[in-house]
Amino acid sequence: MSSADVAVKVFRQLEPEDLKVLAAIELDFSSHRYVPAKDLPKLSSLDAKEIVHRLDRLNAFGLIYGHKGQYVGYIMNMAGYDCLAINALVKGGVLEAFGKPLGVGKEADVYDALAPDGVRVAVKFHRLGRTSIRQTRRLRGYLADRGHISWLYQSRLAAEREIEALRLVYPCGVSVPRPISQNRHVVVMGIIEGAELSHFMEVSNPENVLDEILLNVRRCYLEARIVHGDLSEYNVILKPDWHILIIDWPQYVKADHPSAETLLQRDLTNILRFFERKFKTRRDLQKTLSYITVP
Repeated sequence: MSSADVAVKVFRQLEPEDLKVLAAIELDFSSHRYVPAKDLPKLSSLDAKEIVHRLDRLNAFGLIYGHKGQYVGYIMNMAGYDCLAINALVKGGVLEAFGKPLGVGKEADVYDALAPDGVRVAVKFHRLGRTSIRQTRRLRGYLADRGHISWLYQSRLAAEREIEALRLVYPCGVSVPRPISQNRHVVVMGIIEGAELSHFMEVSNPENVLDEILLNVRRCYLEARIVHGDLSEYNVILKPDWHILIIDWPQYVKADHPSAETLLQRDLTNILRFFERKFKTRRDLQKTLSYITVP
């Protein structure tokens, strides 16, 4: 069971005092590896007896870990962080109920959910803590110039960057999920239906699919002035109507970024190689680059 499964399962059982203690642990997390139990009454405005009761509940729900060393301390796990984000999104009128998982990957879990108006949405929980910090830094260039940062902050930063990118490209007509909201490490967006392009053994008209991908990359570059930065067959969704969605945007860069040209060329190389290998559809890289970058 993933941490999001745990959070979705137990969230409705949490009481306001439980969430206060989780929020207190989050607040003090940046200052301590394990948040001292003695700090929690002041941070949560609950008395010591109530704190003990709430810590027992949170531990039983699988949302925190305790540690006994020079002092008694607690740390929140991913499921606990999930609950804080879910609570904020529910209170903010963004989410009403969760459905089934849409996808579980190395760096994110995506769930089907309902907004209060009954509209289906996708909820993405970023999970950068699943990989080592060294591996994450190699893959996530925007972390390279930062000092030591926690899995909590890594995941939140990825969510912030993703919603930022979606808000830049969606108004330009780029085929991406509609950006709705973000809290902590969680992004809420329009529903994602279909499967990754990498899963398809055959496509009825691969030329059309490739043309649509390239048109969207062109719109990103010329209108939104950004580059995806991690484009491949694994983050292009082919929908039931055979149109596409481009997902997974935390590594985007602005078109004037020093690495933008290199990243754009890498994005295009990944896509063109995939289509040539899988569907025998060939395009010249330099001509494609000109199509993307020249108005």
